[in-house]
Amino acid sequence: MNSRLATWVILGITLTFLIGPFLIIIAASLSAGNNLAFPPQGISLKWFIKVFQIESFRASFGVSMFLAIFGTFTALVLGVPASYAMTRYKVPGAETVRLIVSSPIIVPGIIVGLALLRYLVIPTGFGIGPALFLAHTALVLPYAVRVVSASMENLRVDMEEAALLLGCSRFGAFRRVVLPNIRGGVLAAFILGFVTSFNQVPVSLFLSGPGLRTLPIDMMAYMEINYDPSVAALSSLLAFMSIGIIFAAEKFLGLSKYV
Repeated sequence: MNSRLATWVILGITLTFLIGPFLIIIAASLSAGNNLAFPPQGISLKWFIKVFQIESFRASFGVSMFLAIFGTFTALVLGVPASYAMTRYKVPGAETVRLIVSSPIIVPGIIVGLALLRYLVIPTGFGIGPALFLAHTALVLPYAVRVVSASMENLRVDMEEAALLLGCSRFGAFRRVVLPNIRGGVLAAFILGFVTSFNQVPVSLFLSGPGLRTLPIDMMAYMEINYDPSVAALSSLLAFMSIGIIFAAEKFLGLSKYV
């Protein structure tokens, strides 16, 4: 009994540590008061309504969606062929290539953002927008390579070889046999990349400028001037969006098989 009680106590403490801040933010976003506070001062949905009325939030949401969708798509365009090559062929220095590809995960994002700003944007006059797109693509590329590689390794090689023996070209075999069978892994990589890019803060902090902010950076700038529960309401909406995407991916794609 003592061991079982200790297990439940540890589980309760862990869940409180993980879920507690999320519940506090939800409660604060439902406050009827004019200041961000917990416990909430009454219950109201007015701050959720206000979120959609703030123009800067709408604009920065569009920027974040563009970066998350097209940055992840670009990472997949680069990552799928790279995964195929490293899985199917004996590429010289394959481990070094994997390490280089994984470097955006290993290196702290704040260093990546500072390096791009200092050594790309400032000396060359490279635009902030393209640099931000490049950074987000680089950040999600490791997820594309790792998840697609895991899916590729689970695919039987003889299926592709059979297509080649039947007269299919290498590209045709990839398009007709390999790609349909790794579709789940590609979609899982897209979802992971999308969530990672959309919620990215350190890199975006250095590569934001006038008229070009991602939603997390715009939320931080808003809180420097306003201290109302609208940011908590927006945070709750974003958290629910991310949770919904991950749960849907797990239900329909079996996301845990790839990560």
